[in-house]
Amino acid sequence: MSAGVVFQEALRILNRQQFPEASRRDLLAVLEAALPGPLALLYDAGAEAGLPRHTLLARAAAIYIKYSTVNLCDDLSDGDCTYLSDPVRIGPCAQFLLQNLFFHLLVDLDLPKSVLSAVTHDIVVGAGLQDVELRTSQWTAPLYCEVADGIAGRQWAAYLQILWHGTPLAERAATIGMNLGRAVLGWEDIASADPRFTTLIEADQHEVVAWATTAAEALRQEHLQCLDAVLRTIDPVLEKKGKIT
Repeated sequence: MSAGVVFQEALRILNRQQFPEASRRDLLAVLEAALPGPLALLYDAGAEAGLPRHTLLARAAAIYIKYSTVNLCDDLSDGDCTYLSDPVRIGPCAQFLLQNLFFHLLVDLDLPKSVLSAVTHDIVVGAGLQDVELRTSQWTAPLYCEVADGIAGRQWAAYLQILWHGTPLAERAATIGMNLGRAVLGWEDIASADPRFTTLIEADQHEVVAWATTAAEALRQEHLQCLDAVLRTIDPVLEKKGKIT
């Protein structure tokens, strides 16, 4: 239910824009392709921080639109964008539209300049590490951790700084976001057998698992219910892989 209400808010935002109908259909496909993504976590994290419902939905929906933009970028780079009729021609335009919509929404959220600066800095640095990922053919543990901090850690640091601004959790947002990104990406790469992880030599795999496990343990020490729900999914995969490596 919580994930659904955030997604519906994202759809309402999309429908309010003056996009051509063909563009609207493409962008809907992009939003749907990213499901379920972080929808439930965003809602639960906003609720635990004590956000009013309208603020929670506005912030979480904007973040999901950004998340969907990143997902589209990944799919275009990997040749996995099967949900657009002509990904090579249409995909970059859809990404351009959604990226600009996110920044339009970010301004409307009325965040202070300091938060906007921190958030956009994390996004820019993370995008640079995405380029490093695409150009890497031989992975090592240090390079893996550097790229993961950019494409996942900084991404989640930005998301939580947006979501938790003005709440008692605001000062913890960047640190929690970095650790969340590290733990989630490590879990996802192990579970999906991503080449970023599987092509590492055994010693480097062990180092990456230990690194992700340390991040997960740091999340546990935050004593937040929204993070505990994520850890219940992450922990078994990290623990199993840790024993194997």
